[in-house]
Amino acid sequence: MVEAVGVLSEALETTERARGLLYGFHQLTGHADLRLDDAVGLLRDCGQHALADEVERELVGRNVVPGRWTYQLVEEYDDGYYATFRRLEETVRGRFVQGRRHTLEAEMKRKRRTHGHPAHTAEPADGRG
Repeated sequence: MVEAVGVLSEALETTERARGLLYGFHQLTGHADLRLDDAVGLLRDCGQHALADEVERELVGRNVVPGRWTYQLVEEYDDGYYATFRRLEETVRGRFVQGRRHTLEAEMKRKRRTHGHPAHTAEPADGRG
């Protein structure tokens, strides 16, 4: 059972990384949209008014998918898939390993550390696990 909990927790960690990439996508897309204002201005400065108008009309403020900006994708991901994943992972940990996190890593540390070595202590000197 500890292995199943550990694998589920590992999957959650992967989801955390995916969520970070989604936030990166959100921020980079927003930055690109803001830079379009500069591009439009520079095109106009060069006398390319029709192109500037097209960039402004077709790209500035455009939805990345129908009806949604990136912040809406982030919110839907957070409130749906991510929230459900976190809730279920916490439920499984609570039921089978008393809510402990990183059970596989804790077991690996117990097996791999050199007992008595000052850099391989079981816990920090202040007693935090």
